[in-house]
Amino acid sequence: MPVFQVHVPAGRFSPEQKRGLGRALPLALHEALGIPVEDQFVSITGHGPDELFLDPGYMGMERSGDAVIITVLFTAERPLPDKRALARAICQKTTEVLGIAGDDVFIALIPVPKENFSFGRGELQLAPTPTPEPDADHGHDKNPA
Repeated sequence: MPVFQVHVPAGRFSPEQKRGLGRALPLALHEALGIPVEDQFVSITGHGPDELFLDPGYMGMERSGDAVIITVLFTAERPLPDKRALARAICQKTTEVLGIAGDDVFIALIPVPKENFSFGRGELQLAPTPTPEPDADHGHDKNPA
């Protein structure tokens, strides 16, 4: 169910590489967290040189012009070891498919309460079932004698 948003330099990667990344990211979820591979929600957007900016040396990295940003919206209940495993798996799959260095893969894991996801129809399928509201009059007779 996590949602991937991938920002890539426009024209840098082939359609085959982007389709491969679209398949690889759900596989990373499966390998790291056991999430079904069929849970595939991936958006890949190309950005021109005046639209995508990554500091080439931040945190000791050596980023090239191939650097990508991957944001992942996922349920907030995951512990830190799961997040670490997921970040490693995403980086590994991305470098394999796109042929870029690990320093070129910037990942932001964004935890979201699971009840905030709608998978269609405007319904929050994972939200708790609403309980009936108590009467506003709190059991008082509306027409006192």
